[in-house]
Amino acid sequence: MARTRLYRNGTLALENFPAQDISDYVCEPDCTVWLDLCDPEPADFDLISEEFGLHELAVEDARHDHQRPKLDRYRTHLFMSAYAVHTDPGDGTLYTSEIAVFVTPNALITVRKTGHFDMDRVVSRWDDSPDLAKEGVGYLLHGLLDYLVDGHFNAVQELDERIEALEELLFEDGRDEVQTVQRQSFELRKNLVRLRRVVLPMREVVNTLLRRDLHTVSDAMLPYYHDVYDHVLRATEWTESLRDLVSSVMETNLTVQGNRMNMIMKKVTSWASIIAVPTAVTGFYGQNVPYPGFGTQAGFWASTGVMVALSVALYLGFKKRDWI
Repeated sequence: MARTRLYRNGTLALENFPAQDISDYVCEPDCTVWLDLCDPEPADFDLISEEFGLHELAVEDARHDHQRPKLDRYRTHLFMSAYAVHTDPGDGTLYTSEIAVFVTPNALITVRKTGHFDMDRVVSRWDDSPDLAKEGVGYLLHGLLDYLVDGHFNAVQELDERIEALEELLFEDGRDEVQTVQRQSFELRKNLVRLRRVVLPMREVVNTLLRRDLHTVSDAMLPYYHDVYDHVLRATEWTESLRDLVSSVMETNLTVQGNRMNMIMKKVTSWASIIAVPTAVTGFYGQNVPYPGFGTQAGFWASTGVMVALSVALYLGFKKRDWI
């Protein structure tokens, strides 16, 4: 399925016209064309290769999934690979949607691998700033990048909030809370690793677009691209700090569990010591040799008194040291 737009002299002139008509407008200097392909067929790639003269290596990268976020420069155009991200409101799982972008002097071609990428939000950003449409392809590319980077930033913020909620459970003693910390900390670490692979390369992508020799970004659009670059840097630094924070949560959780185990071992050992006293006394009095009080009621009460006294003394001593 294809979507198209035609801007003439900074004004939206046509929308959703047949992709085969692109050749009628792409050569006009005052026209800017946008073509969007969702889940394209091989024939669609043949069409854009013919209409726009795209390099075969760039088209091959667009055909295959799981490309690294990057910006490649060819003689007549640029090729960008990037990802939109969002988190599941329920369990916080991070999802990515890949998009390939061809940038020519007067055309922007977006290739979405699946329909999960919400292109309507990108179009809304374009429509919210129609006064910049006269800047051509740079204007369209900025709206796309702004949407992508804002999605990265929102995902980082969502993960940060989940880490803060997880920190509050670190010192809870309940079994469910302990399992929640262990499971969610591991999931958060996986999500952050996945997010880092998406966010970190975008710094180089946007930085390359700001180069003057590419002639993609006009002087009027430079402040907008610098703003996007600032958001990329903030998202990158935030992601790195969250990775360290999750690692700290996992290490703290292990330390807390170790301390709890030590407390349990101290209590078990203390009670074992108390129980060992009666065992020792009764074992001593169980010898088959005469001793003071042997075979008398007084000897029984003496041994019982010794057991109780020593057990109470041990209990009070352990309690004072918080071993019980």
